[in-house]
Amino acid sequence: MGRLASFFARLTGKAADPADLAELEEILIESDLGAAFAEEIVALARRAKSDELVSEVTRHLKASLSSKERRLSLNTDGLTTFLVVGVNGTGKTTTVAKLADRFHRERKRVVLAAADTFRAAAVDQLQTWGERIGVSVVTGAANSDPAAVAFDAVARAIESKADILILDTAGRLHTKGNLMAELTKVAKVVAKGTSIDETIFVLDGTTGQNGIAQAKTFAEAVPITGIAVTKVDGSTKGGVALAVERALGIPVKLIGIGEGSQDLVDFDPERYIAELLTRP
Repeated sequence: MGRLASFFARLTGKAADPADLAELEEILIESDLGAAFAEEIVALARRAKSDELVSEVTRHLKASLSSKERRLSLNTDGLTTFLVVGVNGTGKTTTVAKLADRFHRERKRVVLAAADTFRAAAVDQLQTWGERIGVSVVTGAANSDPAAVAFDAVARAIESKADILILDTAGRLHTKGNLMAELTKVAKVVAKGTSIDETIFVLDGTTGQNGIAQAKTFAEAVPITGIAVTKVDGSTKGGVALAVERALGIPVKLIGIGEGSQDLVDFDPERYIAELLTRP
């Protein structure tokens, strides 16, 4: 994220010339903020005083974000259910495990559902995480109906008086039609037994603008209520979290900052923007 901060620091005290503006646009695009944000920020740089540019850009980015609630929606009087969706390889299953660990550390009773039944590695991974954390994992036979696993998980969660149910789902985007139908079916089956409090879309922070297209595809199948951006570390360009929220109007709620079980944090837009613009 450092190139933007370096640029703004270098510009302090002098007006932006055409070469500066061209460089700024290039940095913004490379930061995965997207073309629309880039054009608007370059326009700000063209007319704003250099020593006020960071504050002007900060205000603009904040104003472009969703005004919807960022805190995870929790049912304080019964079972809270999370449906977690996204493309395979984005860190979806790991995000499920990190959420489970968070709630388990809060002494909540957690049940996980391995509903990505067509990918044995995902089921094995979730079972390993469940054993490590100490939470129950509901699985089915290989290639079994994901909706059947979801049904069994809801029954297990209700029977065991669990506080939290988190369902991992398939993300085979190359079979888009089947996947969307499958997700819709899973959501309907779950909704028959308990309300879905959050549908979280997991976005790989390194995929750039492709992540926005992915999110739009999944939103066609299920009503996404929040976004979790993964792989946000020193190598991530960073701007995609802001770009996807602007494009979809859906709040980013969680950020994955590492591989550890506790490396999933609540999204703080003010801090995130400040780091994007000022961290060297």
